[in-house]
Amino acid sequence: MTKQTFIKGTMILLAAGIINRILGFIPRMALPRVIGAEGIGLYQMGWPFLVVILTVVTGGIPVAVAKLVAAAEAEGNEARVRSIFRIALTLAGTLGLAFTGIILFGARWITDHLFTDPRVYYTFLCMTPIVPLVAVSSVYRGYFQGRQNMIPTALSQVTETLVRIVTVLAFAYMMLPYGISYAAAGAMVGVLAGEIAAMLVLLLLYKRDFKQQKPAASLSAAQTSSKRKPAFGGPSNFKQLLRLALPVTGSKLVGSGSYFLESILIVQSLAAAGVATAMATAQYGALQGMVIPVLMLPSALTYSLAVSLIPSLSEAAAKGDMKTIHMRLHQSLRLALVTGAPFSILMYVLAEPICTYMYAQPEVGAMLRLMAPAALFIYLQAPLQAALQALDKPGAALINTLIGSAVKLSLIYWLASRPEFGILGAIVAITVNIMLVTILHGYSVARLLQFKMSGLDFVKAGISMAGAGLVSALLMKSPWIEDGLSRFLAACAAGFMLYLVLALLTRLIDRQDFFRILWLSKKFVK
Repeated sequence: MTKQTFIKGTMILLAAGIINRILGFIPRMALPRVIGAEGIGLYQMGWPFLVVILTVVTGGIPVAVAKLVAAAEAEGNEARVRSIFRIALTLAGTLGLAFTGIILFGARWITDHLFTDPRVYYTFLCMTPIVPLVAVSSVYRGYFQGRQNMIPTALSQVTETLVRIVTVLAFAYMMLPYGISYAAAGAMVGVLAGEIAAMLVLLLLYKRDFKQQKPAASLSAAQTSSKRKPAFGGPSNFKQLLRLALPVTGSKLVGSGSYFLESILIVQSLAAAGVATAMATAQYGALQGMVIPVLMLPSALTYSLAVSLIPSLSEAAAKGDMKTIHMRLHQSLRLALVTGAPFSILMYVLAEPICTYMYAQPEVGAMLRLMAPAALFIYLQAPLQAALQALDKPGAALINTLIGSAVKLSLIYWLASRPEFGILGAIVAITVNIMLVTILHGYSVARLLQFKMSGLDFVKAGISMAGAGLVSALLMKSPWIEDGLSRFLAACAAGFMLYLVLALLTRLIDRQDFFRILWLSKKFVK
């Protein structure tokens, strides 16, 4: 397999991400109809704990692998590439198995004491085997990303989504007669099946890549030996891996730990506000299982940008090429702004119909509308954080995330425990956190690189968003189309079309950008 350019790799991941987001919403739309908001709450409640464990186990290992592999490839040192991969795989696999045993041993205590609803126990047990699978898969993804070959990551993601669509719904439906807690556990077994399928794809593609790269490895080793370059042995690679991985792990651990504490604090604060346990579980399920996934739908692009940005910026930094660093970062942020803006405004204007037609729960629309303004900050945050990691400044990302988490948890405790706010208080806290961390990341990047985006781009985006939002709102209230679903689809289509027209007229998107986004310009991927 050959490596791709930054933009081509991004577009490959973007295509996979769009497919995943679209297909992934099939179970997200159907599952609440099968197990209800309360079942979704049980399904989602254990996720934050799992995220914390996965952060400890994998953390910054994939990022470190991608950076070190990219640097070794730039040196033409294939032997070092293999050494880095083996060390990372051993480390992640060992940690994954160790933590899996610990979690299984303490599962009953964890679900009885850390969660407000003990019915999450069976779901918790079913999610535990995911830990070693994700740990191993993350190393393979980091390896391929370091080679700037995004096809394996894309294929594994699509495979995981396709398998998960079938298995989540099938197992949840099969277990429903035994109760909501068993149905939620069945859905988690479906997620596990998807992770197994994804790992198998990565293993097969790595085996193929290994056969192709083996001659190059031998040649590189011979060249290194003959020229007597300094050796990059196991201990040296291990130290470099830890040096890069630990700060990233710390930054991610702050975020995932905050997510875990958030899940506990929200439900406990709602209980303090007088909300019954079952209702608190349902409200938490609506927030994490319905609203957040809608907000994250357009993040397929920003995830793709972030993944491609790390090896690209690392390679440019190794060469001292500041021009390329600025160009890549500007491309990433501009694409995130241009593509994320219409989703943000339409989620605000059409919040109720979105939740009605996706989940058959229009009351969730109030939550979505409140969080919609933060959506654009989410899309900009990923490439900014990736830039800090790629340029060896994960400490800045860690501090920014820590500040945002402290503010978020304080606001959740203060607002969500008050009866007049309840779950809306938690939403305000999460929204403030997203905006604050993105602004802090932007400040850190600007200070590090003397980089700034044109303020005019944000003005143009605001004008385009305002026009799109206005026409969508007018169409949604229009009596011309009687059928509600047809009116909603027309409002979405008109909003996106007007946004595109205004973006072209204001030159927020020029002709070259338009062709790039649509994958029609071969020049862009040369």
